Formats: sequence, C-alpha cells, structure tokens
Amino acid sequence: MSPVIKEHARARLVTDARDLPVVPVELRYDTADDPHTIRVAFAGGTEWAVERELLERGLRSPVEHDSYRVWPCGRAQLVVELHSATGVEVVQFDSAPLIRFLRRTHTEARAAEAPGARPEAAPA
Repeated sequence: MSPVIKEHARARLVTDARDLPVVPVELRYDTADDPHTIRVAFAGGTEWAVERELLERGLRSPVEHDSYRVWPCGRAQLVVELHSATGVEVVQFDSAPLIRFLRRTHTEARAAEAPGARPEAAPA
C-alpha cells in the first residue's frame, strides 16, 4: 500500500472582487490512485484532478491541456484555470508550498518504483 501525501494549502479565488478571497485546499497525491495526477480538494466537495507535469511546467511558462490552463504569475505565484460546462474557475497559489509538495510527490513516486517497494504476491 502506498502512502498518500496530503498537504493543506491556501488558494485565492480570482474574481472581480478587489481583494481575492482565500480558501483552504487540500493537495493530495497517491501513486496507487494515479501517479501522474495531483488532486486539489476545495471546501464544499469540489475536487480538481490536475496532471502533475502540467503544474510543474506551468511554474515556468504558460501551458494548457484538456480543460486546464496553468501559468506563472510573477515569481511567487501560479494561476490554474479550469474550463467546464458551468463556466471558468480561476485560482492562484503561492508557488513555494506547491513546489515543496511536488518535490514530495517525486520522492514518493521514486520510492514506489524502486525494486522491492511493493510487496509481491505470494506464490499459490
């Protein structure tokens, strides 16, 4: 069983408001679920499934894949935009906690891929 990496973070909802509202989110990574995906859970039950590579590339330059657009906002923030049938949602993350979380996911992914990391099935 692979450990699940969870980290609480804050995101700013990008709206017309003068001050962007801050919302708590939970970043989650589980190699057993999908080793290429980061889950971002918002209060109220909304959850985004974003490719880890998309977030990493978006820290350096604007990228787009499927319904997501990701781009750096200055040196310290990252913007993630989701297009859906109900509209467009945009959130802004501080880059430093996100980078730390992504590094932890790489460490876990390497451990999961290492020989002997997963128990083998017992012979019948």
